Amino acid sequence: MIDLNRLRAEPETFRRDFEKRGAVEKKSLVGMALELDKQHRECISALQDLRRQKNELSSQVESLKKQKTPVDSVLSKARKLPQMIKELEDKQKKLSGELHASLLKFPNLLDDSVPPGKSDADNVVVRSFLSPREPGFELMHHGEFAVKLNGADFERAVKISGSGFYFLKNDLARMEMAVQQFGFSMLLERGFSLISVPLVLKRKSYEGVTDLADFENVMYKVEGEDLYLVATSEHPMAAMYAGEIVLEEDLPIKLCGVSACFRREVGKHGLDERGLFRVHQFNKVEQFVFCRPEESYKLLEELVSNAENFLKKLEIPFQTTNVCTGDIGTVAAKKYDVNGWSPREKKFIELMSVSNCTSYQSRRLGVKYRQKGLDKDYVHTLNGTLVATARMLRVILENYQKKDGSLEIPKALRPFMGGQKEIKVPVTKH
Repeated sequence: MIDLNRLRAEPETFRRDFEKRGAVEKKSLVGMALELDKQHRECISALQDLRRQKNELSSQVESLKKQKTPVDSVLSKARKLPQMIKELEDKQKKLSGELHASLLKFPNLLDDSVPPGKSDADNVVVRSFLSPREPGFELMHHGEFAVKLNGADFERAVKISGSGFYFLKNDLARMEMAVQQFGFSMLLERGFSLISVPLVLKRKSYEGVTDLADFENVMYKVEGEDLYLVATSEHPMAAMYAGEIVLEEDLPIKLCGVSACFRREVGKHGLDERGLFRVHQFNKVEQFVFCRPEESYKLLEELVSNAENFLKKLEIPFQTTNVCTGDIGTVAAKKYDVNGWSPREKKFIELMSVSNCTSYQSRRLGVKYRQKGLDKDYVHTLNGTLVATARMLRVILENYQKKDGSLEIPKALRPFMGGQKEIKVPVTKH
């Protein structure tokens, strides 16, 4: 949620932000919110005036009674006030709800360093690592290769769960666990606290962490319950301190969330989107931080560096992009994507996203910190994928596929797989 005081003081800043995002048609939200705010404040002022009158009249009645003076005319006025106050209270409550709903429709204000653009094609490359490798032979599709290694079964998963689900087996299942262990071990060394999160959230909590208008179409709703399956552990971690005040000396709070994630993943369904790329259920290691406002952009660079170092250790070529105004979404003020190389498609594909959400989520959730000697203020929140295992397995299956049909295990993962160096195609039993 945006800062209402800033909206009052700088309405043009918000109108320009809608223009940057290519959402000129939403500029009218500024005027609508300000008008609701004006009516709401006028209503509060009128309520205060009526309550003051009620108190004054009560005092007059007491005074007149002591003086044994008739009080009928004063009582007549006083009797009308409770109904008038109730009507204004109802109006104030209604206006407050409408104003809150209006403010929820605003996206976060973009940082000045976000590049202009309309789509991911306009995202600006800020860093690269390793030149993409040419395999020297025709690569097998990662899903087909996973099946050949006896590491996945897609057909039986579709039979029992539908498309977008999969079984991982044997050494590929071990590799997925190794990827997670490598990921959270790396974050623990960097001062993060490991956390396993609830896999369902109430609607109120979800409305606090993201714009459901943007996200609800990719989420799974639990039928008959006020619960949604989590699309990422970022969401329960963000909601964890809802309505609380944390101490300044406890900041930054750095969390490493490990969880299953559930998404309906509407969108592309071409050949290379199948297998382990666009799936409905996957495991993820997520970075999440609560911090003081002045720390958030420094920590943003730290989180993206963690994601980059993860890929460096795995020796996966990547590009980091500064996400443009038309591709950034609602919640982030600034966002980086880290895209790994797909040698089969000969392009970079998104593996990680890292965002500074400033105070946008904490205002919606009511998460503040108490400054020493000062008033309370809203924390800033940041989130960043360290590894989504299904996508990472796809990239490994492509980049480490060998001509002889085996899969080399990246050196960084070998300690988590008992020193194993490769996965071979099993010998067929006749």
